[in-house]
Amino acid sequence: MTRSWSLVLVVACGWITGCRPAESPQVSPAAPKVAASSTPVPQDQQQVAVAARDAMFGRLSAKLMEVLGASGPVAAIAVCREHAPRIAAETGQQFEVAIGRTSFRLRNAKNAPPEWARPLVESRVAEPQFVPLPDGQLGAFLPIRLKAECLLCHGPPDQILPEIQNALKTHYPEDQATGFETGDLRGWFWVTVPAGARLPQPSSTSSANEGGER
Repeated sequence: MTRSWSLVLVVACGWITGCRPAESPQVSPAAPKVAASSTPVPQDQQQVAVAARDAMFGRLSAKLMEVLGASGPVAAIAVCREHAPRIAAETGQQFEVAIGRTSFRLRNAKNAPPEWARPLVESRVAEPQFVPLPDGQLGAFLPIRLKAECLLCHGPPDQILPEIQNALKTHYPEDQATGFETGDLRGWFWVTVPAGARLPQPSSTSSANEGGER
């Protein structure tokens, strides 16, 4: 199995909505910026949002690679439909947030954006946004840009391999997520962070020299 197949399957679920790992990244989230607002945005909430995004990506990628190695690329395409909702729910529970993926051209209709993010989708914002929400909540909207490897499932239809096309038609009959080019905005991770949210603190056994970065 070639590494190209691995890259295909990481994106085949429609929107692995941000790719943090430095090794062979499929998408490259830009440095987060705060949306224009007169309301200060707590750094703690921003950190929770980004950490939750990274955790969801890592878990979904790991599951895809597990199935890819055991059953091949076509079986792995089905992982997102069956496992992504559970992984999003588990990540949300861990970080006490709501989290998901969305796009202006959806592969899975269940990935429609929350109400607060709809104007951002319609505007196709190209930079990360942090939006103050009612009750002290924070909305994070983190873009995904297409890398060349992603064209194998999201590129022009006439360039997608027949077996991938057939699998996508089976699992996503209303797929809109093809026809992209390298560097295009593909979609976003969205995260809704409650007021007062903070990342877990380092263990009390850590030394001062180890610092608190994660």
